[in-house]
Amino acid sequence: MIQKVVFPQKKQFPLKRTAAYARVSSGKDAMLHSLSSQVSYYNQLIQSNPEWLFCGVYADEALTGTKGNRAEFQKLLNRCRQGEIDLILTKSISRFARNTVTLLETVRELKSLGVDVYFEEQRIHSMSSDGELMLSILASYAQEESYSASENRKWQIRKDFSIGKIGSITILGYRRNAEGVLEIEPNEAELVRMIFSDYISGMGQQRIANKINEMGIPTRQGNLWTNPRIREILTNEKYIGNLMLQKYYRNNHIEKKKTRNQGELQKYYVEEAHEPIIDLETFAKAKAILAQRHEQYTHDGATNRYPLSGLITCGLCGKNYQRKQLPQGIIWMCATFLRRGKKYCPGSKQIPESILYALICDVLKLDEFDEAVFRDNIHHIVIPKPFEVQFFFHDGTSDIRHWKYPSRAESWTEEMKQAARERNQKWVEK
Repeated sequence: MIQKVVFPQKKQFPLKRTAAYARVSSGKDAMLHSLSSQVSYYNQLIQSNPEWLFCGVYADEALTGTKGNRAEFQKLLNRCRQGEIDLILTKSISRFARNTVTLLETVRELKSLGVDVYFEEQRIHSMSSDGELMLSILASYAQEESYSASENRKWQIRKDFSIGKIGSITILGYRRNAEGVLEIEPNEAELVRMIFSDYISGMGQQRIANKINEMGIPTRQGNLWTNPRIREILTNEKYIGNLMLQKYYRNNHIEKKKTRNQGELQKYYVEEAHEPIIDLETFAKAKAILAQRHEQYTHDGATNRYPLSGLITCGLCGKNYQRKQLPQGIIWMCATFLRRGKKYCPGSKQIPESILYALICDVLKLDEFDEAVFRDNIHHIVIPKPFEVQFFFHDGTSDIRHWKYPSRAESWTEEMKQAARERNQKWVEK
């Protein structure tokens, strides 16, 4: 007698959708353990596990782990938010993030999405009962390590500053040698001398910029020359062989925001630090002409009725910006654009006065606009291109700020919203 035996089917469990994240630091991990080898390692690790479904390896190359704008990291988070990932593998806490707050916020968000993060070096699962406590303790150590490394690097930079040695720098006419000293680049040095010569002979900054553009010579960054770029050269002490160091600094080791040094830290002025391109007499002449022309253009056609009158210049055509009252508020516009139309200054863009005041407060670190403080510090303002404002200070330095229009929802006041509601109500009644 033959009887068919039916064996119970083995219960199938869904595979755990698994991805990996790696971060390499330029010049450090990249030399010891290449990005490609990490990708291969995680590829093999995930695909060799029968309970895991391979969902990719995401890797960023960055100097530190403190910034939250890592492109691949953000892609991975977006996939998690879309419900496509169950498990993330990563080497260590410091590779994931050195900022304790960022780490915990990210891990908590992933935990709420049902995504587990496994830190191989520490052998911690974020979904475990004691995972968050251990992560907060270990991340604090990682953050302190980042702070210590940052402070050590600052100490080394300031030590180099004190002896006139500089780090990375991009300046027309010079190249930095292995010892950190500027050496003249002959072809570019000739262009610098031409700029000073033309300016002293009577040419304006915009005319000089136009001349160089017509010669087909771009800036060191590959851009067109503009009025403010010419002024930067005419006021740069490096061309007479001196160095003003630590004009800017990073606010902290987490945000690393570039901040203008307004006395918070010591500045270093080193004389005869390198071979000059321009002699002292030529530099002094250019400086005197700059002051004279500034005095002229500040009062030329300007009523000085408002705090910013006569102080804002279009970097594209060289004309002043003028104040204009519109129904939606006060704006400043290029005089050429305002009087002659877009054809004669197509690249210029109006800027709301409220945004200008906000940028001034930001660059001067003020809670609210103070005209006296503004005039004591800022010499004039240039709008080199749309959504960019460059502030020139009385000490010869400059600083750039960027801006954007607020969204329509942000720009509407309560009065504007109420008026809109009343109009809609009238329309409904009709």
